[in-house]
Amino acid sequence: MSIDEERADTSRSSGDPDSRRAAIAADAAIGELDWSVPPEGTVVGRFDAPSGSLATWSMGDPGDPRVVLVPGVTGSKEDFVLLGPILVAAGYSVLSYDLAGQYESADAGPPPGTAYTYDLFVDDLLAVLAANGPSHLLGYSFAGTVAQLVAARRPDLVRSLTLLTTPPLPGETFRGVRMIGWLSRFTTAHQGAGLMIWGIVTNKNKVGPKRLEFVRSRFALTSRESIDDIIGLMRRTPDVALQLRATGIPMLVATGEHDLWPVELHAGFAERLGARLAVYRTGHSPCETAPHQLARDMLELFAHAG
Repeated sequence: MSIDEERADTSRSSGDPDSRRAAIAADAAIGELDWSVPPEGTVVGRFDAPSGSLATWSMGDPGDPRVVLVPGVTGSKEDFVLLGPILVAAGYSVLSYDLAGQYESADAGPPPGTAYTYDLFVDDLLAVLAANGPSHLLGYSFAGTVAQLVAARRPDLVRSLTLLTTPPLPGETFRGVRMIGWLSRFTTAHQGAGLMIWGIVTNKNKVGPKRLEFVRSRFALTSRESIDDIIGLMRRTPDVALQLRATGIPMLVATGEHDLWPVELHAGFAERLGARLAVYRTGHSPCETAPHQLARDMLELFAHAG
């Protein structure tokens, strides 16, 4: 095994080493693609949620066990264009949707003059799960916090919980961000949102040209108010770790070595939850850059969920 493979396979998980190496190789072979194009067989739809109409992608046989993938702030269902088909090939159906205010769900949100709240996002996700039955749930970044709140409130709807590069610190979670976390005490939510948008459009994540074109294009639809409000919510990240641990839901904390928050913080988060920890040789977006490795660990989690 090469040094790169050893560093990529820091998932602290059991399983076949050959399957890990195969997943690493498959991820290394990912090339450029058009992120706006749904995978073959995807059903493009809408879901009437409490906040409004949400844009959805559904993949696979609806009779197969369901996996719900929820993107974060400035993201969209397209963030799972690589991960979804892998899970479908393994015998699962997949549903993803754009959060209220984000991309093709931009018209969904709170009444005029009011703010996006945790309750708004939680109620939407609860409605999605209630309509589809108990599901394996993945929350990406901010949506991981929403997914925790949902699982704590309705554990009967969550078969397993994957928290992908989810803010690992309660309260002002940005205080733990590498290098610039100390600045969080001096910036407003609007300024923090502006900094995030600037980093994305100037390609600080060093994504490929087609990915960059797509993520830039989403801002034409996404509500700036929703981004500001979500950044404000992340400054008040709730702590439900002990409550979640008591549910007995199988959980996975998955992150990249170069995520916004150091691996040590994610490791402590996983320990508080009683969750497995998976770490990949990538950044904040393993669903885009290490989907085969992420899917492998998720499938192992699903097996423990029964």
